[in-house]
Order: sequence, then C-alpha cells, then structure tokens
Amino acid sequence: MIRVISGQWGRILRCAQKDTGGWRERMRDMMDLFRKYRSLILYAVFGALTTLVNMASYWLCFNVLGIPNVPSTAIAWVLAVCFAFITNKLWVFDSPSFDMKIMAHEVPSFFGARLATGLLDVLVMYLAVDVMKWNSTLWKLISNVIVIVLNYIASKLVIFRKKDEQDAGGAGGHS
Repeated sequence: MIRVISGQWGRILRCAQKDTGGWRERMRDMMDLFRKYRSLILYAVFGALTTLVNMASYWLCFNVLGIPNVPSTAIAWVLAVCFAFITNKLWVFDSPSFDMKIMAHEVPSFFGARLATGLLDVLVMYLAVDVMKWNSTLWKLISNVIVIVLNYIASKLVIFRKKDEQDAGGAGGHS
C-alpha cells in the first residue's frame, strides 16, 4: 500500500514538474478571478459569518435563555448588524475611512437598510414560526438567505459605493 501511495505522489510530482507553467497560469487565472469578484467573495464569506452570528445568537436566546421568538430575532439581528457593518466597511467594500462626512452617509444608510431587512426577517420569522408553527432553525436560515441578498444589493449600489462610481454616473466609467 505504501508503494501505491508513494507511486501516486511520484506521478503527481513529475506531472507538477513538467507542467509548472500551466500550474502557474491556472493560479494566475484564479487570482484574476478573485480580484474581479473580490467584494462578492468576501461578502459571501462575511455573510456566512454574519449568518452564524445571527443564528447562534438567536439559538442561544430562544433555546437556552428562553427568550420569546421575536425578541430573540431582534437581539440576533442587532448583534449580526454590528458585526456586518465592521466587516463590510473594512474588508468587503474597502471603505476604511472613519471621516465624519463618510460615516454620516454610511452609518445611517447601512443601519437603515439593515433595519428594513431586519423587519423583513422578523416578519418572516413571526409568520413561519409563530403563525405557521414551522421549524424555527430552518426558517431562520431561509430568512437569512433572503436578507443577505438584499443587503448585498443595498451595500454595493448605495451604502459603500465609491465616490468615482457616483461621479461617473454611467458616463465614462472608472479612472
């Protein structure tokens, strides 16, 4: 068995040695794709982490602490939104400035959009769990998927939109 494994590794290494240009080219292509879709990829990663914060907070409040469904959903939302603001601002949409003028736009826009989707989350959870008596964990996941998609659209197009994108207004593109 050891011979089989070492034989396979030998073939892999020989193949890698023969095809280093192709491997490097594939890595370059992957990096180009990452750069092209960087904000979407990072948003997916941080969106998953935000969902984890939201779901873990909800589960803790609802199942462990015995807080009713709607307040548990609201608490989970607040914690998730605070986490999402920092990660979106700094890493996803690359808006590291804490200048008052920029923050005066980003903070109310972000929290306003999140309030709208947070209310949607509460409505979905109320209808699914309290009215229809469906599985709370499953519906928390479904609700989060809807919320994440809507939040990305708002963040990308309005909240963290770059100044040059706003000025371009479709008449010329980026510099």
